[in-house]
Amino acid sequence: MGIGEFARLSRLSAKALRLYDELGLLPPARVDPDSGYRWYAAGQLDNARLVASLRQIGVPLAQIQLILGLEPEAAAQQVGAYWSGAEADHAGRRDLAGYLVDRLAGKRNVMYEVKVRDIPARSLLCLLRHASTEQEVWDLGKEVIGMLKAQPVPVPRIEGVAGAAFLVYYGEVNQDSDGPVEFCWPVPQDLAGQLAASLPGLTLRTEPAHQEAYVHLAQDATAAQWQAAGDSALAWAAAEQQRQPSDLPLRVTLLTTTAPVTDASRRGGSDFALPLRDRAGAA
Repeated sequence: MGIGEFARLSRLSAKALRLYDELGLLPPARVDPDSGYRWYAAGQLDNARLVASLRQIGVPLAQIQLILGLEPEAAAQQVGAYWSGAEADHAGRRDLAGYLVDRLAGKRNVMYEVKVRDIPARSLLCLLRHASTEQEVWDLGKEVIGMLKAQPVPVPRIEGVAGAAFLVYYGEVNQDSDGPVEFCWPVPQDLAGQLAASLPGLTLRTEPAHQEAYVHLAQDATAAQWQAAGDSALAWAAAEQQRQPSDLPLRVTLLTTTAPVTDASRRGGSDFALPLRDRAGAA
């Protein structure tokens, strides 16, 4: 059948069908070599209707391409996993919206428990990149970890939270902003120079000792929950404890990559951390 008839039966527009052809997602059965006109087979309708339904629930095209290549049972699991994540994201947005309503109405509301901890002076191996999606952020971390794992001798770790890798956000990461974001890996100070020489792709810098306010979130926390965690830390610092953020930027401490943590409730997941000025006002 022609593209117009196939579009009608599949509930996909001709424009969408052309796009899905370009992406290799739903290529036509035949393309006229002279006119370029697309012809589709009736047997393609099931996949086309599946694509239409998946787009209705917001599944990204790249994930749809993965689902189409799976056996039915595995595809069903992928759709279920996607929807569970979508529901969690919606719940996080709902909580954030409620928090914003309270804040704009003049109510003092800290959504998450905020704690304070001491962070010692550290030597850091870092890589800075612009990123506009969370996937690009995680790819940055994977790149650094890959460099470290490629070393002939394992890179020594610092114990505890102070030795956890962390992400520094110099700006928002979304469609409107591309960070930049820096992935930092703490290393022993006495070995920092030697390690930096063997890893020329990473930048060595030091960070002074400081306190930080932090909120712990589970490994499956949504973007909305991260936003609410950041607002909670800022509200706690400014309003409740009269503590001001330092000149050090916001960061996310990745507890999944650190040495064992003594508190079992904090194994895995991440901490949203806000470096603080000391009570005397110094950074």
